[in-house]
Amino acid sequence: MNQDTTDMAEILIVEDEGDLREVLTFNLELAGYTVKAVQSAEKALELINDNIALILLDIMLPGMSGLQLSTKLRQEMGSHVPIIFLTALAAESDLLNGFSSGCDDYISKPFAMNEVIARVKAVLRRTVVDAPTQHNKLEFKDLHIDLDTMSVILEGEKLPLSRKEFDILAMMAASPDTYFTRAALISSIWKDTPYVLDRTVDVHIARLRGKLGKYHDLIKNRSGFGYYLDSSYEV
Repeated sequence: MNQDTTDMAEILIVEDEGDLREVLTFNLELAGYTVKAVQSAEKALELINDNIALILLDIMLPGMSGLQLSTKLRQEMGSHVPIIFLTALAAESDLLNGFSSGCDDYISKPFAMNEVIARVKAVLRRTVVDAPTQHNKLEFKDLHIDLDTMSVILEGEKLPLSRKEFDILAMMAASPDTYFTRAALISSIWKDTPYVLDRTVDVHIARLRGKLGKYHDLIKNRSGFGYYLDSSYEV
Protein backbone atom coordinates (compact mmCIF):
# COMPACT_ATOMS: atom_id res chain seq x y z
CA MET A 1 0.00 0.00 0.00
CA ASN A 2 1.37 3.43 -0.94
CA GLN A 3 1.99 5.87 1.88
CA ASP A 4 0.03 9.10 1.79
CA THR A 5 2.48 11.81 0.68
CA THR A 6 1.04 14.16 3.30
CA ASP A 7 2.41 11.76 5.96
CA MET A 8 5.98 12.49 4.81
CA ALA A 9 5.63 16.27 4.99
CA GLU A 10 8.00 18.52 6.95
CA ILE A 11 6.35 20.33 9.85
CA LEU A 12 7.76 23.38 11.64
CA ILE A 13 6.68 23.79 15.28
CA VAL A 14 7.00 27.26 16.80
CA GLU A 15 6.25 26.91 20.53
CA ASP A 16 8.03 28.49 23.49
CA GLU A 17 6.88 25.90 26.07
CA GLY A 18 9.66 23.31 26.02
CA ASP A 19 7.62 20.35 27.31
CA LEU A 20 4.81 20.96 24.84
CA ARG A 21 7.30 21.40 22.01
CA GLU A 22 8.83 18.02 22.82
CA VAL A 23 5.44 16.29 23.06
CA LEU A 24 4.35 17.74 19.71
CA THR A 25 7.63 16.75 18.08
CA PHE A 26 7.49 13.19 19.42
CA ASN A 27 3.89 12.56 18.33
CA LEU A 28 4.24 14.13 14.91
CA GLU A 29 7.39 12.12 14.20
CA LEU A 30 5.55 9.03 15.42
CA ALA A 31 2.82 9.85 12.88
CA GLY A 32 5.44 9.85 10.10
CA TYR A 33 6.26 13.53 9.70
CA THR A 34 9.66 15.20 9.56
CA VAL A 35 9.71 17.81 12.30
CA LYS A 36 11.69 20.95 13.10
CA ALA A 37 10.92 22.73 16.37
CA VAL A 38 11.95 26.18 17.61
CA GLN A 39 10.98 28.38 20.55
CA SER A 40 10.56 31.75 18.79
CA ALA A 41 9.25 33.42 15.66
CA GLU A 42 12.69 34.86 15.02
CA LYS A 43 14.20 31.34 14.93
CA ALA A 44 11.35 30.19 12.70
CA LEU A 45 12.16 32.84 10.09
CA GLU A 46 15.65 31.35 9.78
CA LEU A 47 14.20 27.93 8.92
CA ILE A 48 11.19 28.69 6.73
CA ASN A 49 11.79 27.54 3.14
CA ASP A 50 10.02 25.69 0.35
CA ASN A 51 10.50 22.35 2.16
CA ILE A 52 8.25 23.37 5.05
CA ALA A 53 4.78 21.97 4.34
CA LEU A 54 2.98 23.33 7.41
CA ILE A 55 3.63 25.47 10.50
CA LEU A 56 2.19 24.80 13.96
CA LEU A 57 2.42 28.26 15.49
CA ASP A 58 1.82 29.42 19.06
CA ILE A 59 0.25 32.88 19.20
CA MET A 60 1.74 33.99 22.54
CA LEU A 61 5.48 33.96 21.85
CA PRO A 62 8.27 36.04 23.40
CA GLY A 63 9.44 38.80 21.06
CA MET A 64 7.60 38.57 17.75
CA SER A 65 4.14 37.07 18.32
CA GLY A 66 2.60 34.31 16.25
CA LEU A 67 0.13 36.80 14.77
CA GLN A 68 2.99 39.05 13.71
CA LEU A 69 4.89 36.14 12.16
CA SER A 70 1.82 34.99 10.24
CA THR A 71 1.18 38.50 8.95
CA LYS A 72 4.84 38.88 7.93
CA LEU A 73 4.79 35.58 6.04
CA ARG A 74 1.61 36.47 4.15
CA GLN A 75 2.03 40.18 3.48
CA GLU A 76 5.79 40.72 3.29
CA MET A 77 7.11 37.35 2.13
CA GLY A 78 4.13 36.21 0.02
CA SER A 79 4.24 32.73 1.56
CA HIS A 80 1.27 30.37 1.20
CA VAL A 81 2.59 27.73 3.64
CA PRO A 82 -0.39 26.50 5.72
CA ILE A 83 -0.45 27.74 9.33
CA ILE A 84 -2.29 26.21 12.27
CA PHE A 85 -2.36 28.38 15.38
CA LEU A 86 -1.95 26.81 18.83
CA THR A 87 -3.27 29.09 21.54
CA ALA A 88 -4.92 29.36 24.94
CA LEU A 89 -6.92 32.33 23.64
CA ALA A 90 -10.51 31.38 22.89
CA ALA A 91 -12.51 34.58 22.38
CA GLU A 92 -14.20 35.15 19.02
CA SER A 93 -12.06 38.26 18.46
CA ASP A 94 -8.91 36.17 18.91
CA LEU A 95 -10.20 33.63 16.42
CA LEU A 96 -10.95 36.34 13.86
CA ASN A 97 -7.56 37.96 14.42
CA GLY A 98 -5.93 34.60 13.73
CA PHE A 99 -7.78 34.02 10.49
CA SER A 100 -7.29 37.65 9.47
CA SER A 101 -3.51 37.28 9.80
CA GLY A 102 -3.58 34.37 7.36
CA CYS A 103 -3.86 31.18 9.40
CA ASP A 104 -5.60 28.10 7.97
CA ASP A 105 -6.81 26.51 11.19
CA TYR A 106 -6.93 27.15 14.93
CA ILE A 107 -6.53 24.74 17.87
CA SER A 108 -7.26 25.87 21.41
CA LYS A 109 -5.12 24.73 24.33
CA PRO A 110 -5.32 22.35 26.07
CA PHE A 111 -5.72 19.88 23.22
CA ALA A 112 -5.45 16.15 22.60
CA MET A 113 -2.64 14.98 20.33
CA ASN A 114 -5.04 13.00 18.15
CA GLU A 115 -6.84 16.28 17.44
CA VAL A 116 -3.57 17.93 16.38
CA ILE A 117 -2.68 15.01 14.10
CA ALA A 118 -6.16 15.04 12.56
CA ARG A 119 -6.03 18.79 11.91
CA VAL A 120 -2.54 18.57 10.41
CA LYS A 121 -3.63 15.78 8.06
CA ALA A 122 -6.78 17.66 7.06
CA VAL A 123 -4.96 20.91 6.25
CA LEU A 124 -2.18 19.14 4.34
CA ARG A 125 -4.69 17.05 2.40
CA ARG A 126 -6.66 20.17 1.50
CA THR A 127 -3.49 21.97 0.43
CA VAL A 128 -2.28 19.10 -1.79
CA VAL A 129 -5.56 17.84 -3.20
CA ASP A 130 -8.06 20.66 -3.17
CA ALA A 131 -6.13 23.43 -4.91
CA PRO A 132 -8.13 24.39 -8.02
CA THR A 133 -6.93 22.49 -11.08
CA GLN A 134 -9.61 22.94 -13.72
CA HIS A 135 -7.53 25.62 -15.49
CA ASN A 136 -3.93 26.68 -15.12
CA LYS A 137 -4.70 30.39 -15.25
CA LEU A 138 -7.64 32.70 -14.85
CA GLU A 139 -7.58 36.24 -16.22
CA PHE A 140 -9.90 39.18 -15.78
CA LYS A 141 -8.70 42.40 -17.38
CA ASP A 142 -5.54 43.36 -15.44
CA LEU A 143 -6.03 40.58 -12.87
CA HIS A 144 -4.06 37.37 -13.54
CA ILE A 145 -4.52 34.29 -11.34
CA ASP A 146 -2.05 31.43 -11.68
CA LEU A 147 -3.50 28.27 -10.13
CA ASP A 148 -0.26 26.31 -10.42
CA THR A 149 1.85 28.76 -8.43
CA MET A 150 -1.11 30.11 -6.42
CA SER A 151 -0.10 33.66 -7.27
CA VAL A 152 -2.13 36.71 -8.24
CA ILE A 153 -0.78 39.57 -10.35
CA LEU A 154 -2.71 42.82 -10.55
CA GLU A 155 -1.43 45.49 -12.95
CA GLY A 156 1.99 43.87 -12.89
CA GLU A 157 2.24 43.67 -9.07
CA LYS A 158 2.05 40.44 -7.07
CA LEU A 159 -0.63 40.54 -4.37
CA PRO A 160 0.33 39.16 -0.91
CA LEU A 161 -2.72 36.95 -0.47
CA SER A 162 -3.18 34.30 2.21
CA ARG A 163 -4.12 30.80 1.08
CA LYS A 164 -7.75 31.32 2.02
CA GLU A 165 -7.90 34.68 0.25
CA PHE A 166 -6.41 33.09 -2.85
CA ASP A 167 -8.90 30.20 -2.76
CA ILE A 168 -11.85 32.58 -2.43
CA LEU A 169 -10.69 34.71 -5.35
CA ALA A 170 -9.92 31.68 -7.55
CA MET A 171 -13.29 30.10 -6.77
CA MET A 172 -15.18 33.26 -7.72
CA ALA A 173 -13.02 34.04 -10.78
CA ALA A 174 -13.61 30.52 -12.13
CA SER A 175 -17.37 31.21 -12.09
CA PRO A 176 -17.92 34.97 -12.51
CA ASP A 177 -21.41 36.33 -11.72
CA THR A 178 -22.18 33.17 -9.74
CA TYR A 179 -23.44 33.78 -6.21
CA PHE A 180 -21.59 32.07 -3.35
CA THR A 181 -23.27 32.06 0.04
CA ARG A 182 -21.17 32.07 3.21
CA ALA A 183 -22.25 28.48 3.80
CA ALA A 184 -21.05 27.47 0.32
CA LEU A 185 -17.69 29.15 0.81
CA ILE A 186 -17.25 27.52 4.22
CA SER A 187 -18.21 24.12 2.80
CA SER A 188 -15.70 24.40 -0.04
CA ILE A 189 -12.79 26.28 1.49
CA TRP A 190 -13.06 25.47 5.21
CA LYS A 191 -14.65 22.03 4.82
CA ASP A 192 -12.20 20.27 7.17
CA THR A 193 -12.28 23.03 9.78
CA PRO A 194 -15.04 22.80 12.42
CA TYR A 195 -16.89 25.77 13.90
CA VAL A 196 -16.12 28.32 11.19
CA LEU A 197 -18.19 31.46 11.68
CA ASP A 198 -19.97 33.40 8.93
CA ARG A 199 -18.02 36.39 10.22
CA THR A 200 -14.78 34.59 9.33
CA VAL A 201 -15.82 34.59 5.66
CA ASP A 202 -16.65 38.29 5.83
CA VAL A 203 -13.25 39.09 7.38
CA HIS A 204 -11.36 37.17 4.67
CA ILE A 205 -13.34 38.81 1.86
CA ALA A 206 -12.91 42.27 3.40
CA ARG A 207 -9.15 41.73 3.55
CA LEU A 208 -9.12 40.36 -0.01
CA ARG A 209 -11.06 43.36 -1.32
CA GLY A 210 -8.66 45.67 0.50
CA LYS A 211 -5.69 44.04 -1.24
CA LEU A 212 -7.39 44.46 -4.62
CA GLY A 213 -7.07 48.23 -4.22
CA LYS A 214 -9.04 50.16 -6.81
CA TYR A 215 -10.47 46.81 -7.97
CA HIS A 216 -12.07 46.20 -4.57
CA ASP A 217 -15.61 46.40 -5.97
CA LEU A 218 -14.83 43.53 -8.34
CA ILE A 219 -16.14 41.31 -5.53
CA LYS A 220 -19.65 42.25 -4.52
CA ASN A 221 -22.32 41.04 -2.14
CA ARG A 222 -26.01 40.88 -2.92
CA SER A 223 -28.13 40.63 0.20
CA GLY A 224 -29.95 37.31 0.38
CA PHE A 225 -27.88 35.79 -2.44
CA GLY A 226 -24.19 35.92 -1.52
CA TYR A 227 -20.83 37.10 -2.77
CA TYR A 228 -19.87 37.12 -6.46
CA LEU A 229 -17.25 38.38 -8.91
CA ASP A 230 -18.85 41.00 -11.13
CA SER A 231 -17.77 40.39 -14.74
CA SER A 232 -19.22 43.74 -15.84
CA TYR A 233 -17.16 45.73 -13.34
CA GLU A 234 -15.28 48.72 -14.70
CA VAL A 235 -12.57 50.55 -12.76
